Amino acid sequence: MSALLAGGTLRHLVGDAAWTALDAVAEALAADRLVPYLGPGLLEIEGPAAVPVLPEQVARELYRRSPTPSRIRTNMWAVAQYIESRRHRKTLRAFMADIFDQPRRPTALHRALAARPLTMIVDSWYDGTMRAALLEAGRRDFVDLQGVSRAAIAAEDWFEAYGPDGRPAPAEAPLVLYSPHGGILPSGNVLVADSDYVEVLTEIDIQTPIPAIVRDRRATVGFLFLGCRFHDQMLRTYARQIIKRSAGPHYAVAAADGLTVNERKFLAAEAITLIDLPLAEAAARLAVL
Repeated sequence: MSALLAGGTLRHLVGDAAWTALDAVAEALAADRLVPYLGPGLLEIEGPAAVPVLPEQVARELYRRSPTPSRIRTNMWAVAQYIESRRHRKTLRAFMADIFDQPRRPTALHRALAARPLTMIVDSWYDGTMRAALLEAGRRDFVDLQGVSRAAIAAEDWFEAYGPDGRPAPAEAPLVLYSPHGGILPSGNVLVADSDYVEVLTEIDIQTPIPAIVRDRRATVGFLFLGCRFHDQMLRTYARQIIKRSAGPHYAVAAADGLTVNERKFLAAEAITLIDLPLAEAAARLAVL
């Protein structure tokens, strides 16, 4: 997907300024003034990831299990839609479960976040590593709000709420773990096919699909993007709508030389300060501050 992005000037911090900003970010995290927005890039900062960390890699795994037309085979959403249309949703869910049914290995940063008295964490991937870190830390005071495919399961709501035991729970807790694209655990209901997003994208601009508690809690905070990519319009759309009407400021930790032009434009348009540091080094610093 592609779309024109609004203009803006990217605030880009390098060298000593980047490390100074990271220390300030750590203080804001400790004070619960920033919401960690976690991406799959975190899964490979301590070694090779056990699961795909990019939509293109998921597309490749789906294609390996059920070949699709070559013109779409690198597009996760289109490949998933093709499989769902021709082999049923159950097959797609089984493939996704198989792809992500790997040991969850929380990093030091995941464990550090699990130990802090945060009120909200966003986990933007399917694997459930942040959830595993919370359980490993013995946390019982969180609720996992997961986006669901209303079209696939004939659901009336935009999300399901799960407690630490994996059972349905009230959509409120001291800590909200928000998984906007769903999660493999506990139910395996993920948003991955084009059809999953049709209704969501129709209404996301008016915020209906985003849980009310997420909208309430973001009002006084900013967001910190860690391990996230925004090279696809779908990823940018979700991030933009999740941080909408939040207080800010916002930061993203990434190496600038690995970003696409559209990613740079997105960060600038959304006033997200780029802290240009290697993710693994920055994550290690955040884990101990």
